[in-house]
Amino acid sequence: MAVVAPLIPITSAPTKKRLPAGQPRAWYESHNRRLKALRLATALLDAGVYHPTQATDRRIRATASTIGVRPPSDTTCRLVRVLMLH
Repeated sequence: MAVVAPLIPITSAPTKKRLPAGQPRAWYESHNRRLKALRLATALLDAGVYHPTQATDRRIRATASTIGVRPPSDTTCRLVRVLMLH
């Protein structure tokens, strides 16, 4: 049986840099989606989920709830699995 480290909720966000002004709205949405997917992929890896086939939508959304972020969309779940491939 594998030992799984407990997930640590995100309680305080690191200092944020302002995003560049003047970009189309789709750029900001894509940027924020990538950041969220990266946080979720990192949390899943920390929890012992090392392969994209193990990362079901249900597991990704449960991880999001555990670390304190809003449930991801289907698109974000697919992006999490793509990130886990690399």
